[in-house]
Amino acid sequence: MDKFVERQEVLKLLNAPTPEERLANLAIVIGSEKEHPEVMPQYANNHIHTIYSFSPYSPTAAVYCARDEGLQTAGIMDHDTIAGAVEFRKAGKIAGIGTTCGMECRADLSGTRMAGRKLNNPDQAGICYMAIHSVPESGFERLNEVFAPLRERRNVRNRRMTENINRLMEPFGIKLDFEKDVLPVSQYSAGGSVTERHLLYALSLKILEKAGENSCAEFVEQELGIALNEKTRERLADPANPHLAYDLLGVMKAELVSRIYVPATDECMPFADLVKLADEVGAILCYPYLGDVTDSVTGDKKAAKFEDDFLEELFEMLKEEGVHGVTYMPARNTREQLTRLQELCRKYDMTEISGEDVNSSRQSMICPQLEDPQFKHLVDAAWKLVKREGG
Repeated sequence: MDKFVERQEVLKLLNAPTPEERLANLAIVIGSEKEHPEVMPQYANNHIHTIYSFSPYSPTAAVYCARDEGLQTAGIMDHDTIAGAVEFRKAGKIAGIGTTCGMECRADLSGTRMAGRKLNNPDQAGICYMAIHSVPESGFERLNEVFAPLRERRNVRNRRMTENINRLMEPFGIKLDFEKDVLPVSQYSAGGSVTERHLLYALSLKILEKAGENSCAEFVEQELGIALNEKTRERLADPANPHLAYDLLGVMKAELVSRIYVPATDECMPFADLVKLADEVGAILCYPYLGDVTDSVTGDKKAAKFEDDFLEELFEMLKEEGVHGVTYMPARNTREQLTRLQELCRKYDMTEISGEDVNSSRQSMICPQLEDPQFKHLVDAAWKLVKREGG
């Protein structure tokens, strides 16, 4: 059987409806292996999304895929929820790999010296993404308690953005129902979040239904008026492309978010409150560095300037506010950007954590850049997180 086809069959088992089924299936799958995956100790990934935010992988499936690609340690990182962490940690023990648990969220910069600035959030100035890394199991319940009402507030905004999508798509006979089309592709009822990706994934499925898999690229260019580069056009024109819906989602996210976006307000925690919460649960709060974007690796971000012009001032603010670390993705920035970032981390005594933002079936769990001696310490840092959490 083809390796890809075989993996898809395994993923069906590991994406079963309940955590109990998924974990039981993982034990069976690993127990029936004739040979174990080749180990790649030079790699680590602390930023793997699951179905609890947006991803093709359940927490169990994410662990399996990380191990299948050779990782010995993996980290969960979902938006506005840590509901998948218990399953992720149990899956890690079954698979024999170290796990670290965290979640990411957005924070309101009002009251800080970065108020009103555009940092690492392409969609909105004055609001930044933050990563709560290395959450001990004793902190899971508290984080879920705090973020449950924030997820409800976010859904108020999600419904308004769904209405905006419908206004854009009305000429093409496409309409989304938030309850029937969006919520079913999320894990909201199980404590998961609903993000812009869910809205646009649901839209992508509607477009594929309307245009047909054979005419997806043609529909996007001729009907929606979105210009595609050669690589993307080739992918969307291939009806046998197993990643078609995710590739279309990438186009929708890059092209439509600015047209449907409704600014986030009270669903974003004040920055100082988030710092206190992370300290309360014993986590390591990190600023996720984006850096000025030229060519987006994932194809869902347009070229734009972010925090590079005032990076040292940002570090001063982070230190003043009590943030303990910075997380970054070596595949997404230039060597010059990363060298400067590392120097500032050391100058301001910031913990350095890395992980490639995995939320699509096309992406690998492996970041090849970690083989570079400049980034070897990031693998060591991952193991320190595992040890810190007992995962």
